[in-house]
Amino acid sequence: MRDPYGLIRPVLMKIDAEKAHRLTLRLLSSPLAGLLGSDSAETPELETTFLGIRLPNPIGLAAGFDKNAEVPDAILRLGFGFVEVGTVTPRPQAGNPKPRIFRLIEDKAVINRIGFANEGADAVARRLSERRAASRMGKIGINIGANKDSDDWVGDYVNGLKRFSGLGDYYTINISSPNTPGLRALQTRDSLKPLLDALIATREQMSGVRKPPLLVKLAPDLTPPQCEDVAALALEHGIDGLIVGNTTIGRPDTLRSRLKGETGGLSGAPLRHLALENLKTMYRLTGGKIPLVGVGGIASGRDAYDRIRAGASVVQLYTALAYEGPGLVKRIKAELGALVKRDGFGNVSEAVGKG
Repeated sequence: MRDPYGLIRPVLMKIDAEKAHRLTLRLLSSPLAGLLGSDSAETPELETTFLGIRLPNPIGLAAGFDKNAEVPDAILRLGFGFVEVGTVTPRPQAGNPKPRIFRLIEDKAVINRIGFANEGADAVARRLSERRAASRMGKIGINIGANKDSDDWVGDYVNGLKRFSGLGDYYTINISSPNTPGLRALQTRDSLKPLLDALIATREQMSGVRKPPLLVKLAPDLTPPQCEDVAALALEHGIDGLIVGNTTIGRPDTLRSRLKGETGGLSGAPLRHLALENLKTMYRLTGGKIPLVGVGGIASGRDAYDRIRAGASVVQLYTALAYEGPGLVKRIKAELGALVKRDGFGNVSEAVGKG
């Protein structure tokens, strides 16, 4: 049977990328969501535990798709093991001027300079509170950012963590977007340490028996000394996980699209090798003591398996979904499961760091 997404993909690819994204969100929130397909089938070899959270599989949707937590459960029905919503800032933010998303079709890549456009923490928290009241069980991460015009970025992250207390299964601190000027400087030792100090102190004050897992999302463009600093600080502060990584400001020589010169973060297939090497570096620097999330250029079960064997406990994707459609999730799971069995692992978790 033909992939249902194949019927609408030509239409989506002919219209503005941001309008296509809005259309997809509306479709997912409508009774017509079934047109995009679904996948509830899971296999024991892909079940895993991440940050103490039981997941049906290690394939997650990266932040950026469902910025305002409008359709997390519809996304989970596509077969993802977990979904990360956001990035969410304390106050609503329009983001950068349009156009700000560019498809590099020849390269199966995207350049975006959206700039944390979102409805703000209160709107997103209301949706997630309603979801919690409805006892929906799928696992959700919340990606937190700072407002572009804020004079206290540390305070923004602290306030975000407080505002979403009890509403997420884990929280990601996004300090690696290239589209908020100066934000990536938070990844330097002198800036990162006080941020982590404040976040850990805030988390310790939260009510509940289980303190929420806290992750930091890193840029793929860090220098070796910066990687060493981040790894050391993460270990010192007891950070629960690292997401490796965000979009890159680099432009590989292999890019063919005429749009390759657009400003913003590059994602998709051209990021695959860089992201894999960065993951290997962070796994080595942390000694496997901090769970890692592999992101960047993942478009197949082989890609996911390479990240897992390089040290990722779970992986995330986004850009490949725009090109391949939701049927990609089912294909990745099937391919990943076959690779796990081929190499004699009883479960995908046994393959972590065995590359």
